[in-house]
Amino acid sequence: MPIKLPSELPAYAVLDREGVMVMAEDAASKQDIRPLRIGLLNLMPKKIQTENQFARLIGATPLQIELSLIRMTEHQTRNTAAEHMETFYRPFSDVAATGEKFDGLIITGAPIEHLPYEDVTYWDELCQVFDWTQSHVHSTFGVCWGGMAMIHHFHGVPKHILEAKAFGCIRHNNLAPASPYLRGFSDDMVMPVSRWTELRREEIAAAGLPILIDSDLTGPALVEDPGHRALYIFNHLEYDSDTLKQEYDRDVAAGNPINVPANYYPGDDPSQKPQNRWRSHAHLLYGNWINEIYQSTSYELQNIGR
Repeated sequence: MPIKLPSELPAYAVLDREGVMVMAEDAASKQDIRPLRIGLLNLMPKKIQTENQFARLIGATPLQIELSLIRMTEHQTRNTAAEHMETFYRPFSDVAATGEKFDGLIITGAPIEHLPYEDVTYWDELCQVFDWTQSHVHSTFGVCWGGMAMIHHFHGVPKHILEAKAFGCIRHNNLAPASPYLRGFSDDMVMPVSRWTELRREEIAAAGLPILIDSDLTGPALVEDPGHRALYIFNHLEYDSDTLKQEYDRDVAAGNPINVPANYYPGDDPSQKPQNRWRSHAHLLYGNWINEIYQSTSYELQNIGR
């Protein structure tokens, strides 16, 4: 089954070329089925790239998905055309005012790790989003900084600044092979990591939350929060093959100190084409998340969050 997107959204053409099933809104309305309503609160500066990445993953499931793009109300992006934002995004204040509900919500990362949470200009509204999910969203997926912020809001788990950036394709261990979210996962896997902060095992354990995926090098990667119907992933399975390369090239061009991303280029040689070794697990994780939503959400949208 396809993912339902506006036909003018750039992701529509990208996914269609890649063979992902996409459906325009007018065609989807003719099907006698309720699509899963998934929201994407996009905090990343490169909005279109992030849209493509997540739409690609949630659009690969055998279910019809209706993707809604959401932005913070007052925050203005400088990296995406205003016309694109006006056409495809709704501010959270408008979404909240309508009282509409979602089967799932993805809250992305943001390149603001160095800031204390309370110094983020939209922190107060983001806390409203977190609380709103408890009554209006069936399952929430916090990604990288978005996951760190959410686990901090609900459980007080702090982030810790690293001396050097955790950067590269890092091997992780599957700690919960019986989890429905890790169905089909190998015992270990490679995951893109790109962050200046970490969360610590003992502080997550003290909050009573199970760690599903962990790394000896970069710490916890995937945490389940059953009490808030949420998953928190602190790394980037959604990344494209060349996303780490783009980040590395950007920092090199700007003269910023940066290590070559570990285990990413063949022979750790940046002149070589990077290899994607995480794509299958990315599809598994987001496919499992969508399946769990489908199995447990209410057919009547008004019952979500009750």
